[in-house]
Amino acid sequence: MIVWLASYPKSGNTWIRIFLSTLLYSPAKPKVDINKTYIKQFPIRSDFNNLTNNLMDLDEFAKNCIPAQKKINQDNKIKFLKTHNAYWQNYEKNFFFTDEQNSLGAIHIVRDPRNVITSVMDYFNKDNYNETLEFLTDNYKVVGGTNFESGVPTILLSWANHYNSWKNFRKNYLLIKYENLINKPQEEFLKITNYLSKIGNFKFNKKEVLEIVENCKFENFSNQEKNEGFIDNSATNKNFKKKFFRMGPKNNWEDLVNSEIISKIETHFKKEMIELNYL
Repeated sequence: MIVWLASYPKSGNTWIRIFLSTLLYSPAKPKVDINKTYIKQFPIRSDFNNLTNNLMDLDEFAKNCIPAQKKINQDNKIKFLKTHNAYWQNYEKNFFFTDEQNSLGAIHIVRDPRNVITSVMDYFNKDNYNETLEFLTDNYKVVGGTNFESGVPTILLSWANHYNSWKNFRKNYLLIKYENLINKPQEEFLKITNYLSKIGNFKFNKKEVLEIVENCKFENFSNQEKNEGFIDNSATNKNFKKKFFRMGPKNNWEDLVNSEIISKIETHFKKEMIELNYL
C-alpha cells in the first residue's frame, strides 16, 4: 500500500522525502545524505513496463496509473512515493490517478503560492513573474512528456486545482504546510511521525526523530549540494549550474515579488488562500 507524498512543485516535498527516507530506511541515520533517498517518485517510466510503450499519449498514461500501482503493491508492503501529480479523476473515461485499494494515505504538502511563484520561476526557467503566473493558473497544466528527461508526463493542473484535488483524498489524509516546517519544524515533523504510527504501526524514537529534524535544516541540504551536487536536480538546472536548494527560508514574497503580481495571485487563489489562512 502506498503512502503518497503529494505536492505542487517547490512546496517542500523533497524536504519531507529526505526526512522520511533517513528516518525509515537509512543505515546511517541520524546522518542525512541528500543523495541517498530511498523513496522514489511516481511515475517513472519503469513503472509502466509491460503496460504501455506510449506514455506521451495522456490517455495511455492516465489509464495505466492504477495498473502500474497494482504492480508496485504486489509485495503487500507499505511504501512511500513522491508525486507532483494532482489527484485527478476522469469519471467519463474511468481514469484515476490512484484509488483507496492501492493507497494507504496521503501526506499533502502545501505552500503559500506567493512564495511558490518565485521557486517555480527559477526551477522551470521562466523569464518573468507574469509567465510564471500563467503556469500556476493553467487549469490543464501538464509538465514532462517529451520535454522531461524521464519521458513521463505529470498532470499538474493549476495551483488551486492541485490543492483542491488532494484535499479531497479521503483515506488517512494529512495536511502539512511548508510554513510550519519552517517556523516550528519539531512540532510539524512529529505530526508526521504520529500520523504514520497511527496508520502503519510504525514505532519511532523521539530523540532520534528530533536529531534527524535538526540534520534536515535547509543550510545542511544547501551545503551538501554545494559540495557534492544533488542528483535529483533537473537536467536543465544542472546544465545552468543552478542549485535546487537555492533560497529556502529566504524566499520571502514580500521582498521578492512585485505588488501587481501579488494582487493577481491573491485574487486568483483567494478562496484557497483564505481556507489555508494565507489571507
